[in-house]
Amino acid sequence: MDLAINEKVVIVMASSKGLGKATALEFAKEGATVVISSRNQQSLEKTAIEIKEASGNQQVFSKVCDISQEQDIENLVKFVADQFGRIDVLINNTGGPKAGGFDKIEDADWYKAFDQNLLSYIRTSRAVLPYMKEQQFGRIINISSSSVKEVIDGLILSNTLRAGMVGFAKTLAREVAGDNILVNTVGPGRISTDRVAELDQIAAEKQGVPVEQIVEKSKSGIPAGRYGEPEEFAKVIVFLASAANSYLTGQSLVVEGGSLKAL
Repeated sequence: MDLAINEKVVIVMASSKGLGKATALEFAKEGATVVISSRNQQSLEKTAIEIKEASGNQQVFSKVCDISQEQDIENLVKFVADQFGRIDVLINNTGGPKAGGFDKIEDADWYKAFDQNLLSYIRTSRAVLPYMKEQQFGRIINISSSSVKEVIDGLILSNTLRAGMVGFAKTLAREVAGDNILVNTVGPGRISTDRVAELDQIAAEKQGVPVEQIVEKSKSGIPAGRYGEPEEFAKVIVFLASAANSYLTGQSLVVEGGSLKAL
């Protein structure tokens, strides 16, 4: 299957580590021009070197961007457009919001989660769409959470804001499909990332048990019998962003090893 990615320009948000980094690496392996971003310049530069070495692709660039800051987003998109003359793929990604149930979350937490996990995706999409419309090609992939299919206890912020993200993506997909721009959402199940390790540790402390016990219990509820690897998740995103996907849009997928029972 020809993914036809080798001439594409790809922006991956929040990509100095975790799923963002894994996604950027998979695009680099396919020969794309990849621009990674995060808030920390030193971390970005280190990640760019690692991706170049692992992929053999020297077309990996970095630009500092705090996804919660509108001006940072505008600066990033302008940098990419000025440097490469086009923007083909946007991978929206950001860290998960604060964990906790309803009684642990205050107004400030709701506002921060809205800025970070929904408004940021809206702003990035708004910034890249003029370029995608002009070239009559574009792919926007939003990284979300398995909570878009089945709510997760103790993550009320994620459950709420991720659902809004899906509504936004579905609506946008219908509006821009005529310009050959496809918009999809992909959520991770239990993928081996720092975020999952953090949630496992929180659960262990709450229950007063070793974190290894939490991990084994989680694995027992996954038909595949294990946590997923970041590259397994990233490969799904690369397909959705490629020319091989020419008709699938407005969808919300979860990469989770069969763990969810929701239809």
